[in-house]
Amino acid sequence: MSTNTIAYQGHKGAYSHLACRHVYPEMEAFACGSFVEAMFMVERGDAQLAMIPLENSTAGRVEEIYRLMPKTQLHIISEHFEPVNHCLLAKRGTKIEELRKVSSHPQALAQCDNNTKRLGLTPIASLDTAGAAEALLTMEEPGHAAIASSLAAELYDLDILKDNFQDKTGNTTRFVILAKESHMPKLEPGITFITTIMFTVRNLPAALYKGLGGFATNGVNMVKLESYLASDTMQAASFHLDVEGHPDQKSMQYALQELDFFAKEVRIIGTYVAHPFRLKQNQKIEL
Repeated sequence: MSTNTIAYQGHKGAYSHLACRHVYPEMEAFACGSFVEAMFMVERGDAQLAMIPLENSTAGRVEEIYRLMPKTQLHIISEHFEPVNHCLLAKRGTKIEELRKVSSHPQALAQCDNNTKRLGLTPIASLDTAGAAEALLTMEEPGHAAIASSLAAELYDLDILKDNFQDKTGNTTRFVILAKESHMPKLEPGITFITTIMFTVRNLPAALYKGLGGFATNGVNMVKLESYLASDTMQAASFHLDVEGHPDQKSMQYALQELDFFAKEVRIIGTYVAHPFRLKQNQKIEL
């Protein structure tokens, strides 16, 4: 196994690449053309970890990941919340008043729509943010810009004409870090743990309601529930559940017993320490 490689989807300079640098600066980040390629690199042992985006505060969930996870035996060992800071980039020496067009991923263009219109720029959709930045290097026609990360500017030797180019602050992407082996942390008092569970409900009346009821009656907080159709028949719904708890806690054990009775194919795919971003958000809500 490669013990010093972390895989991600996208071009060099993508926000996933930036997340790799922030969380694992000592590891070599390896760019992959797709999520499935990044995940199966870990399964094959060609990479130790994969940095995979699961949801964005503006764009919502990355649905493809929910369909891919059941096809692997990977485990979530950690989570990371990465603030998205869009930068307006251009070739060295370009002045902002010379710009006419701007390229980026459609989501990034949407998140910068007001500022793009304010500058009178024509938006052009690209496959990803870092790819749009790299493409500037081979463009001969002047007046082109890209919306991407500061890392993309560094890697492709571009000028940052405007920082924080997004219309609204607070845009954040949640990543999960995947590994081939489970890294179950020790239960310790005073630490908030997140446990991620995948399951399919049995063909019983109110099975989902009753299966999840065990978490409520045992005081286990559910923080996320996503459903997706995992089969070609479009009849069997599967679920992705995040709860605040550790499998060694009695309350979690009772809740999981209840879930087992009303669900099938129950699989804990990770227990990990909650990222500090969660705690900050909870404090804001309490205030």
